[in-house]
This record gives sequence, structure tokens and C-alpha cells, in this order.
Amino acid sequence: MIYRSLFDRVLTRTDPEQAHHVAFRAIRTARPVLAGLDRLDRRTPAGPGGPVEVMGLRFPHVVGLAAGFDKNAVGIDALGALGFGHVEIGTVTGEAQPGNPRPRLFRLPEDGAIVNRMGFNNDGAEAVAVRLAERRRRRALRGAGPGPVLGINIGKTKLVPEDDEAAVLADYRKSAGLLAAYADYLVVNVSSPNTPGLRNLQAVERLGPLLAAVRETADAVVTARRVPLLVKIAPDLADEDVREVADLALASGLDGIIATNTTISREGLRSSAEDVAAIGAGGLSGRPLTARSLEVLRLLRAQVGDGLALVSVGGITTVADARARLEAGADLLQGYSAFVYEGPLWPRRIVSGLASRQA
Repeated sequence: MIYRSLFDRVLTRTDPEQAHHVAFRAIRTARPVLAGLDRLDRRTPAGPGGPVEVMGLRFPHVVGLAAGFDKNAVGIDALGALGFGHVEIGTVTGEAQPGNPRPRLFRLPEDGAIVNRMGFNNDGAEAVAVRLAERRRRRALRGAGPGPVLGINIGKTKLVPEDDEAAVLADYRKSAGLLAAYADYLVVNVSSPNTPGLRNLQAVERLGPLLAAVRETADAVVTARRVPLLVKIAPDLADEDVREVADLALASGLDGIIATNTTISREGLRSSAEDVAAIGAGGLSGRPLTARSLEVLRLLRAQVGDGLALVSVGGITTVADARARLEAGADLLQGYSAFVYEGPLWPRRIVSGLASRQA
């Protein structure tokens, strides 16, 4: 209630991108305190509220943070201490890039939604790799464990022409080569609407060679273990295209699919048409995605059976939402917009709710 009051009275009157930076800085500053609370909160039962094995990895529970919040690997352990069992950083691109012009992040409070056209603003794969190496070194010196399960989400550098397949493959290969050694799992992002031409890579004839290139690169870099590889898809794919991606994922030996990214649709919003039009282009996330993301999840599970891990993201706000995704076949869950709207206790509330409902 305190956070909700703060959000309604203060944060809604603050530029969303600035509010994000301030809030994330506060989370990182509070990491020592959060880590202490996290150590006191480790007694969780098996099942959705407790440890699960997915893709050969042990997750403390099913709830994680989606890519987009920590683009540059600056707050992984603080976010883990908040209660996220896995943290997916990125999207990281081969080259550093500033992203799209501001303003580029917007809220639609009436819909519990966020619109972003950030454009993969990040420090680039080389800088993120250095940061991850330093994190690993610091944790080893402290005798700390590995921290939350770490996913690394990689995407295309904007200046790389989408229609130049060799350049696209080289760009993704660079990121995979630099980052695979630090990843518990890797994600190929071909579904953001904010990089021109990126979603064209979801077509199976483009996606197959791309996944093969990333797989080959990761295997060459990391020889002691196999880094699981997933692809993240858009909710705006037609149902038949969803099934084709699922078939490709099975045929290519992919480990999983993350469904879904943000949507370009503006259907069914409560916010006024004027407000929505004033915001303009960008990917929409949050509660408006709930139905479609669940639908895509069901399509995928029906198509792949038990052959792939499915990570469900998009419009998960309540324990009931989380339970519905698990019942529909999700192995793991991720949130982003709900974390913004519901506050820092959101991941723990979802995990606790899942645990209590199974008891």
C-alpha cells in the first residue's frame, strides 16, 4: 500500500525513464540489506513456490525478472535479493548504442501497462562482458554462491542491416562469443518492435541459420557445459507462425522459448485514444498482454509437448495469473511491468502465493 501510494502520487508525475534509474539505483544501494533478508527467506517447499529443475539448471523458484530492466548487468545480485529466482539481463547488442531519442518510455496506469521504444540502449557486449567478469571475480573473493540464475538476452545492433544475413549472423556471434561464458542460459531476441527489421528474423528461414550460428558460437566458447539456448518471440505472430517457430525450435535442438515480448497492438485499452495516440509507437507490455500471452503459451505447449522449456512472460500480475500460466504448461515465469506497478515486494508475493496455494 505504501508503494502504491508513492507510485500514484509521485512516480506517475515523474518521467518514467528517470524514475526507473532512480528506483534501480535505490535497489542497488539497498543490496546488503536485501541480501540479509534473502538469506532469512530460503525455506521454500518443492514445486512452484520452491526449487525447480529446468533446462538442466536449478532455479530457486519459478519467478524471474524479464529482460529490459537491467540492460547492462549492473544490479543482478540486488535484483536476486529482492526475490527473483532468475534475472535476465539485456537486451545486449554486439556494439554499444544509445537507443532511440527520448522520451521513449511511457506509462498507461489505467491499463497497468507500459509502452517503450527504447531501442536496445545498452553498453554493448564488450563492456557487459567486462562487468560480468568483475562480478564473478568479486563473488569468488567473498566466497559467495553463484547468485540468481543468470539469463543473457542478445539482439541485433541497429546499424547492422537486417537484410545482410552475414552481418546479422556476425553481430549475434560477437555477442554470444563474449557473453556465453557468463550465462546460465542465452536468449536470442528477434521480437522487439523497436529495432527496424528485427521481427523479420522470426521467419523460420531467417531464424534457423541465426539460432545455429549462436549455438555453434556458444559451444565453441563454453566447452565444459552446454549453455541452454532459447528464442524470445512476439505475441503478434499469427498462430500458424507460432507453431512453425515451435517446430523449428524442436528441429534445431533449442532448449526453450520465451513467450512473449511486447506487442504493437493497442486493442482493448482503457486509456483514452488521445493519450495512446500521443505516446505513439512502441512495444506495449503489462496487463493488456495477459490473454494473448496465455494463448501463445497454450499453442506452444500443444505443439512441443514436453520437448522444450517454456518461459511465460506478459501480463502476469497476480498469483492467479501465475497459476494459470503454470497450469497451461509454463516451466518458468517472468515479470516486468507488474514489478514496476506493484513494487519491490511483488516477486516475493507471487512466490509466497504459489507456495501457499500448493500447501
